[in-house]
Amino acid sequence: MNEKIKSMEFDVRDLNLAKEGKRRIEWADNDMPVLKQVREKFAKEKPLKGMRMSACLHVTAETANLARALKEGGADIVLCASNPLSTQDDVAASLVADYEIPVFAIKGEDKETYYKHLHAALKHRPNITMDDGADLISELHSKFQDQISEIVGSMEETTTGVIRLKAMEKDGSLKLPVVAVNDAATKYLFDNRYGTGQSTIDGIIRATDVLLAGKCFVVVGYGWCGRGVAIRARGLGANVVVTEVDPIKAIEAVMDGFRVMPMADAAKIGDVFCTLTGNIHVIRPEHFSEMKNGAIVCNSGHFNVELDIEGLEKIAKEIVRGVRNFVDAYVLPNGRRVYLLAEGRLVNLAAAEGHPASVMDMSFSTQALATEFCIKNKDFMQNKVYDVPNEIEEWVSTLKLKSMGINIDTLTEEQKKYLASWTMGT
Repeated sequence: MNEKIKSMEFDVRDLNLAKEGKRRIEWADNDMPVLKQVREKFAKEKPLKGMRMSACLHVTAETANLARALKEGGADIVLCASNPLSTQDDVAASLVADYEIPVFAIKGEDKETYYKHLHAALKHRPNITMDDGADLISELHSKFQDQISEIVGSMEETTTGVIRLKAMEKDGSLKLPVVAVNDAATKYLFDNRYGTGQSTIDGIIRATDVLLAGKCFVVVGYGWCGRGVAIRARGLGANVVVTEVDPIKAIEAVMDGFRVMPMADAAKIGDVFCTLTGNIHVIRPEHFSEMKNGAIVCNSGHFNVELDIEGLEKIAKEIVRGVRNFVDAYVLPNGRRVYLLAEGRLVNLAAAEGHPASVMDMSFSTQALATEFCIKNKDFMQNKVYDVPNEIEEWVSTLKLKSMGINIDTLTEEQKKYLASWTMGT
């Protein structure tokens, strides 16, 4: 261990795990060519030089490569976990030991430790923050208000986080500029749909070894994450049911070929339930009570509040912990068992490895470039939620296509003129 690491503050499970973590980071890097180009660009231009940065993200191999890019850009970065069960301990160790990036994250940390780590990241006194669920911003506004004036901007990359931040903006409590990376097309059309779709199914299967073919799979919420899970579940032969509160999304689900019904009805027929809404208590005790014996319940929304776990505990006559890794059995008064996966946490990260590197390549490239945008425009940005600039989206998507060996057409001058004109008709 070098002298810099000895003097560094961090909290990870075991630095001896670093060798395996570095292998995972390098493996992911192979499938993140756009982020690699961002890292090379940042290394030359140093757009983040002089900036202290605190990032609250899922500590995975893909996130490690984002952190590397930000450090190459000149940022003095500290990383903490955005979920108690999503940390890859070997990756956290490698970030400290091999890349000299302070990390505060341990897989399975309790709530007290989770918030201690959030506070450690904020004690870094950041000028830029990066969030995955808005916990860092929430803590900053409630317990570290004296530091808000030092922040030039923040990035948020989850649906849940953007919902929270827009609510803060609406009631006037948001005290800094935020870029809604989650709302970028290069993020939600791919990360939310294809990343969540694949990794959620992966987590469910790893935790349970269930055969999805022939099962009734209930997708709760038909946003982009819900769409992705529904498509993948159907692809594996499941009979997919969607529950929704938004009439437009419900019609979309019907038009996409899925059955749509209220949760009260779906609870009676579902074999597997997965919540992806960003809302609270979308599956409640009255639903658990109606479920079949052996029903599997999980969440792939950011927070475990989507499931009323406290309500489930109250109605259960017995709770059997650890019937399998990441599986707890709740025995109901009627004798039926409901299996809860990963304590209701993000099943794709708690029970699997999260999104594949290839799809995070786009999300994290957009995230890194949005950070650069924040710094360049810090004198003009107000305390509101901003969209990612279109030029960043086009740059990322163009490079991604190029990395895949795909070429597309470009507009001719005649076509550009036509699109810019209102006088040319039929």
